[in-house]
Amino acid sequence: MKKTKVINSEISYTISKMGHTNTLTIGDCGLPIPEDVKRIDLALTHNVPTFIQTLDVVLDELCVEEVVIAEEIEEKNVAVYEEILKRFKDIKILKVSHEEFKKLTKESKAVVRTGECSPYANIILKSGVVF
Repeated sequence: MKKTKVINSEISYTISKMGHTNTLTIGDCGLPIPEDVKRIDLALTHNVPTFIQTLDVVLDELCVEEVVIAEEIEEKNVAVYEEILKRFKDIKILKVSHEEFKKLTKESKAVVRTGECSPYANIILKSGVVF
């Protein structure tokens, strides 16, 4: 049995296949997911699991060198924005419009859909290297 926290086989497998600069998106339950991008749907009901719960588990397994968020989160979802800032103090945070963010999800290896029901609780994680 795995020793790390990620026991979801689809997330674990996706992360294991990622190389340097590949991306993984974690989104709220309303984020549109492009048809040709793998969907890993964790949403059970409203806010289960939350965006932050999911992000924390993924961060235990994935080396991240940069993140992308929608600039709208700063004003529309201060609580989640502050939690993101706490987790990425030494990592570049690129802010783009929500429309641009949705376009960038097309490049992700997968989009992890959470049950989060707060606005703009979405992030694109760019894989770093562990050496």
